[in-house]
Amino acid sequence: MRITLRALTHLDVEAHIAGEDEHTVRWLSGGPATVESTAAYFDRLAGNARSKRGKQGFGVCLDGRLAGYVDGDPDVEDGLEVGDVNISYAVHPWARGRGVAGQAVRLMCEFIRDHRIGTRAAIRVDTGNHASLRVAEKCGFDHVHDFTSGTDRRPDGSPVIMRLYVQRV
Repeated sequence: MRITLRALTHLDVEAHIAGEDEHTVRWLSGGPATVESTAAYFDRLAGNARSKRGKQGFGVCLDGRLAGYVDGDPDVEDGLEVGDVNISYAVHPWARGRGVAGQAVRLMCEFIRDHRIGTRAAIRVDTGNHASLRVAEKCGFDHVHDFTSGTDRRPDGSPVIMRLYVQRV
């Protein structure tokens, strides 16, 4: 089993959308993707990659097949300190339970370190997202504290309680 990261292109749009389920929408995107919104998002990521600024996002591939998504965002401030780079990720249902998320997070940490994007990788997790809590812990991130998000909201409008994990890069 080989897990790699690569830039996402318009050729990945359909596979990316096909890998979205209720967990992806709940914990990552906040709403279902469309072909148009996904293509536009991939274009923004490509522009960020060219300018070496902002969120850096990648397709996560398992043995060459698109199996998810991971990004590092130095512009997230909610609950973070200067120099922290927020990592977000999702794994397609067919690839879950195989260590894909953990390896994607490790590869993203290497990218952050190698490109000197920040001093710490951070994972902000909704306390109800037990799978992501386990990923952060298995990857050796340290729990810093829980906090009330100033940006993330539940469907009823109430704030999300986040658990912050960090790791030096």
